This record gives sequence, structure tokens and C-alpha cells, in this order.
Amino acid sequence: MAFSKYTGIFTSGELAFLQRIFDRLCDEHHLALQEQGQRDQLAREIIQTFESGVTDEVEFRQLISKRRKAGA
Repeated sequence: MAFSKYTGIFTSGELAFLQRIFDRLCDEHHLALQEQGQRDQLAREIIQTFESGVTDEVEFRQLISKRRKAGA
């Protein structure tokens, strides 16, 4: 997988940001711990979005939510 901005190594601040996004989106999309496959897919989407250069939390959540609704 080619990364446009990142090498796959994240700082602690970036990890905290990604975790916050993940937790909020899991809550918004009602993804329970038992739905591991869906949570894994969400995590991949979050990392891909971050690696594409999106770092604004509001824009980030909107993009992911829009993509997930389009795929539903």
C-alpha cells in the first residue's frame, strides 16, 4: 500500500486523534464490540482517510459518514 503523506508510523497525538474519530464513529453508527468485521473496516477507512491528508476532525467524520451511507 502506497502512502501519500505518512509512512505508517503515527505519533501518540495522531493515534489519539484516530482513536477519538474511531470511537465517535462507532457510537454514531451503533457498531458494538461484537461487530468486529465492521469495526475493522471502519478502522481501515479511518487510516486511509488520514493518510490521504485529512486532519480536520469535523471534515474527517463527515467524509467517513458520507462514504458509509453511500455504501449502505
